[in-house]
Amino acid sequence: MTPRARPATLETSAGSDGGEFGPKHWLWLFANAAIFGSAFLWISMSLRGFPAPIVAFGRVTLGGAALAMLPAARRRIDRTDWPRVVIVGIAGQGGPALLFAMAEQRISSALTGMLVSSVPTATVVIAAILTRVAPSRRRIFGLVVGTCGVILLVSPALGDASAKPSGIVMVLIAVLGYGLSASLYVPLQQKYGAVPVATWALAVGAVLLTPLAAPAIGDIEWRLDSVVALSILGVLGTGIGRAMLITFMGRVGAARGSIIAYLVPIMALVLGVAALDETVKTLQVAGVAVALMGGWLVSRNE
Repeated sequence: MTPRARPATLETSAGSDGGEFGPKHWLWLFANAAIFGSAFLWISMSLRGFPAPIVAFGRVTLGGAALAMLPAARRRIDRTDWPRVVIVGIAGQGGPALLFAMAEQRISSALTGMLVSSVPTATVVIAAILTRVAPSRRRIFGLVVGTCGVILLVSPALGDASAKPSGIVMVLIAVLGYGLSASLYVPLQQKYGAVPVATWALAVGAVLLTPLAAPAIGDIEWRLDSVVALSILGVLGTGIGRAMLITFMGRVGAARGSIIAYLVPIMALVLGVAALDETVKTLQVAGVAVALMGGWLVSRNE
């Protein structure tokens, strides 16, 4: 007797727009990359005055509050979909917000942005597990190329004595959370739209972080640059940026939408050098080119 196939956890991680990427897709990608790439700079500036738990709590709270003012945020989420929203709130919002803030106390913002480039690999692997659908050989090849680019990006920074392994581990855990969330975003966005999903997920993240942020209130050093940075990080880098990302993933799918992570290091590198006096090696520039090639291969229509 033939054993029955184990059912997929998700109905789909494919987007509603399965065609080749056009100018509007790449424009959307670069806009998202600019937002998320700059987020690492805003985190670094926020940490000058705020403890890491406050930065994490502040960004998800401000992001959720900004989206909550939109009429679309009030759309009702079915009870059966709430477990997915909660998972996204923990794995894709609150958890990474705290991990990134803690990591940037141990590694540079440029290295953080580079490590995020492994999100597409995590997304494709997790999506294949959840949907029971293996990626194509071309997509796998694109991931291999992209991963090689990530290795080139990260390898010089790994030799930096100031880069602590614990910070790298924190970012990689956050990457796994992003990979899981990407697959959950797609069916949720297609059913409810991005704004209510992002709003409620950020609310879950805020609740999760409240017990950690409350004891750190006494350690706040009120600085204008930190307040401004955290405000931008919350409203733009977390609220608006997350809604844009979820919208894009719902349209093009989890795997193809996640290649934004290959573009993020470019912005992180530029801002890290311009604003934080960080240095970039030639090998890392080559890594950006290789990672972008991998992203282009992954973006191709199956």
